[in-house]
Order: sequence, then structure tokens, then C-alpha cells
Amino acid sequence: MPQNFDRQDDLHTTYEPLRAQRDAQVPDDADITRMMQPDAAAPQAAQPTEKVGAHATGSPSGELPAWNAATAVMDRGASPAQGQPAAAAAAATAAPAAQPATDSPQRPPRTQPASGPQAPQGVPAYAQPGAYQNAAQVVYQQPVQKKSYGWIIALVIIVCLFAFTAFCVKTCSDTLTATTSSYGAPSGAPSPNSIAVINIDGTIQYDGSACSPEGFKELLDEAKDDSNVKAVVLRVNSGGGTATAGEEMAEYLREFEKPVVVSSASINASAAYEISSQANYIYVAKSTEIGAIGTAMEISDMSGLMDMLGIDMEVITSADSKDSSYGYRPLTQEERDYYQHMVDQINETFLENVAAGRTMTMDEVRALATGLPFTGIDAVQNGLADEVGTLEDAIDKAASLAGVTDYEKYDLGFSSYGLSELYDLFGSSSTDDQRLVLPRIK
Repeated sequence: MPQNFDRQDDLHTTYEPLRAQRDAQVPDDADITRMMQPDAAAPQAAQPTEKVGAHATGSPSGELPAWNAATAVMDRGASPAQGQPAAAAAAATAAPAAQPATDSPQRPPRTQPASGPQAPQGVPAYAQPGAYQNAAQVVYQQPVQKKSYGWIIALVIIVCLFAFTAFCVKTCSDTLTATTSSYGAPSGAPSPNSIAVINIDGTIQYDGSACSPEGFKELLDEAKDDSNVKAVVLRVNSGGGTATAGEEMAEYLREFEKPVVVSSASINASAAYEISSQANYIYVAKSTEIGAIGTAMEISDMSGLMDMLGIDMEVITSADSKDSSYGYRPLTQEERDYYQHMVDQINETFLENVAAGRTMTMDEVRALATGLPFTGIDAVQNGLADEVGTLEDAIDKAASLAGVTDYEKYDLGFSSYGLSELYDLFGSSSTDDQRLVLPRIK
């Protein structure tokens, strides 16, 4: 590869001898006349010529003057390796011998390296056309090896995916264990003379939690069988729920043998109050919503919306009123009267439970069964509650009813969360009323 050089200076140095040679060989007027009318006696060798091939350039005989060949090499910028006639290269080689002496100093041309294609004599290899291009190819056409970090990024992504998958599997496993298995035994063990506190926080329904008949009974049985537990406090914060579940839980509490005191939180209504009415004593806060004695049934009528959307539901039933609660059509008057009778009958059971638990007459309870809740202050006045107080007041009252003075609080509950807590997290209303659920067989 040639050394670094200034392109204009070296090209000038390279072609300067050729220009001088050409200028020296340019004939004057006499020579031109003699060339046009050559002397027959003159020796043919006086004019240095060279055959260039089957077709001559510059003379009919196919001979090319040496100065003309040198000019061709310079002007056309070709090299023998690029397919130019060999005569041009030979003329360029022979031209220096005929070049007259000149007084101007000339820099000696650089010679071509020993290896590689041979350039014409007097023309350095770096001065040949394509020399710069070839050098650039040698220097810049080598592929640049860049470090690749793609495999590292891919490995990090794979590791993150595995970690995320493991986290999801672990979370789902814990959730399934908490929601599908039994609620397990209460955490810890009560000390002697303990007052057990059971939280009824959420919708009264069948979900296996403390707000369900099966979960509530399990906790009551635990308190009954443990001799260290002297009394129970129910911390109630519920707006009600399913009528049948409330009825069953009220029955379990009525059969419980140890003293029970209720501490009402923000709301103690409908089915939750039906359960609370079976306790020995009820505490409320002044702002507690309590009562809301009544029963409701929900039947949606979506027939108008379906007509607007052009939806026609065809239900095949075994009886005319089987699809009355589906909501695809309005109720007939006969069906409406029938459901009203069901609601009144279920509500009558509710009133009986409250009357028995609060030691009130049916008429007194019926007068309060407006379906509306009362404040804690009004509930104390109308007999639905006993006293305004806190949770600590309720615990002290339970201990007093149990006849113990030195006691400890014991939280009686399940060690994991269940479906009721998940249901509450996903937006269940805290003001759910006691409702009649109509099962449908399809």
C-alpha cells in the first residue's frame, strides 16, 4: 500500500515527465511539413513507431508515434491492467530515451512495489488510475467487528419472564389455598378468662367466612368448647345480606350458651341486625345505622331495553311463570301478588326473631319495621339497642355478664381470608339489605 501523500503534488510529479516528453516531441512547422511529405530515401526507422494492433491509430499503416502513445497514456488515464493496448505502455517505456535534456529540476518518480501488477516504466503504481480506490478498499473495506449485546438482553428478558411467572404461580397458589380450603383453626390460644371477639364484617351470605352460617357456627363452637373463653363479643359492621343466611346465624347465636354482647360499628342493619338481636346486650355509636328491619326481593325487567336493541328472548318453560324472575318480560299481576306473599312471609320470620331476641311484642317490632335504619341514639330510645358505647365497653360488659373481673381480649377468627373479603374488595355495598334469593333451575 503506498504511503500517505498529497494527491495533487504527487500527480503533478508523476505526469510532469510525460508532459515534458510530449512537449519535446511536438514537431515544429518544418517537421510537420516533412512528416506530411516524407522523403522516400529517409530511413523508416527515423520515426519511432509501434504497432498497436489490427487497427492503427494516427496513421494509415497502423503505427502510432511514441509521443502520441505517451499522450494517450496520460490523457486517457488507462493502465495495461484495465485493458488498454500494450503499445501505449511500451511507448511510455521508450519515451524517456528520446526525451531531450531539460534544465528544469524534476523529482524522481516513486517506484511501484515489487509485488502486484507491474505498472509501465516511469509511472508509479500509486499514480495509476484506481490507486486511491484500491487503497481505500484495503483500509476501509475490512468489516468492523462490533460487540453484540443482543444475547445478554435476551437472557435478561428470559430471566425476568421466569421470575414473573414464578411470582404469579405463587400468588395464585396462595389465593386458591385461602379461598378453597377450610378456614382452619383460629390463630393462637386464649388465656384463662378470655373474652373472644368475633368480627362480622361484610355481606351475610354463604361463603364460608364468619359472615356465613357455617363459618359463624364453627367459631361459636370453638368458643363454646374452650373453657378459657368466658364470653363473646360480636363486632358487627354489615348492612345485611341473604335472608336465609341471617335466619340460620340468628338461630345459632340464640342457642349459644355463653354471654354475647354486640358492638355495632358504622352499620348494623337488616340480616346483620337480625343476628345481633339474639345477643344479651347491644352497644351502638351515636352515628351507627342500625335496624332497617325488612325484606326485599329484586326482579329486573329488561324487556324494554331488549326491544330497543332488537333482542327477542324465547324461553321454553314447564310452566307459565317459570321465567317470571328472569327479567325477559314484565311480571303479570298474579305473579306480582305471589312474590309479595313470599316477601311478607319471610319478613314475618324476621320480625319474630327480633321480637324474641329483644323481648318485644310483635306489634312493637312491626311498628319499627319500616325498612329504614335508625341512628344509634334513636335505637337506644326505641329499644332496638341498649346503650351507646365502644368496643371496650362491650368487652367489659361481656366480662361482667360472665362474672369475671380479670380477663383478656382474644380475637377469635380464621387465619386466612376468604371469598367474603375478596367480594368486599371488589365493590360489594356495605348497605346490602336482607334479600330473598330465588334459585333458578335451567
